[in-house]
Amino acid sequence: MREEVDYSPMSGYLALLVIFLLIAIPVAAIIFAKMIWMAIFILIGIFGMAGLITVDPNESKVVILFGAYKGTIKKNGFMWVNPFFTRKRISLRARNLDSEPIKVNDKIGNPVMIGVVMVWKVEDTYKAAFDVDDYVHFVDIQSEAAIRKLAGHYSYDNFEDEDANITLRGGGEAVNEMLEDEITKRLSIAGIKVIEARINYIAYAQEIAGAMLKRQQATAIVAARYKIVEGAVSMVEMALEALSEKNIIELDEERKASMVSNLMVVLTSDKDVSPVVNTGSLYS
Repeated sequence: MREEVDYSPMSGYLALLVIFLLIAIPVAAIIFAKMIWMAIFILIGIFGMAGLITVDPNESKVVILFGAYKGTIKKNGFMWVNPFFTRKRISLRARNLDSEPIKVNDKIGNPVMIGVVMVWKVEDTYKAAFDVDDYVHFVDIQSEAAIRKLAGHYSYDNFEDEDANITLRGGGEAVNEMLEDEITKRLSIAGIKVIEARINYIAYAQEIAGAMLKRQQATAIVAARYKIVEGAVSMVEMALEALSEKNIIELDEERKASMVSNLMVVLTSDKDVSPVVNTGSLYS
């Protein structure tokens, strides 16, 4: 496989002067000396104008002569090359890829929507021009393939995969680094340098999003109830210990059970409690 080589073209201003002389002198000779054969130099000068090119900053021109790669012009300015050269413009500027979220399956088969944002640029113009058919389209396709491969190795979260140390949703920089490494490996064949790649959108696919949202809500409610009950038990325990230490009232086991029941209802209820006044005895 060949590599990129630099091509040094002739100054365009010097070439323009030569072209001017090739045209002006023969014209004068034809007019004043009737030297018709000097028209050959005029045709050469006109043909030479086809070799004048300009290369803007952060752009390049790949030059080819009858199918043979001659090099890449990265120097900016006004230049002249062989008019027979075929010139292919390749931008060296950094580009953004903000992909639309695509549907993929995670490690346990759940459909997930993932979108990525990537910054990339051409580093090797020979590979970009000749090793792939269309390097811009190649970037799009291989980025999508990298996303699908990454998603297949990790689960969206650890609800169904409790042993997962890294998940797509919670992996953060670790997942982004793996994504960047995978895309870099795939795009190296096209001479593309990946400056940065990261996941900018991730969610369950629409067909299971509702069910997964309910599951997450249920998990959150259970966790919250656990904390409420844990706190309520501690408060009841402190209340009983305080009553016993200060000898405020003597409670037998039945009255303790009734007090604990009432306190637990008050402390763990998700609605306001309506007090009930008992005018009789606990045993009546």
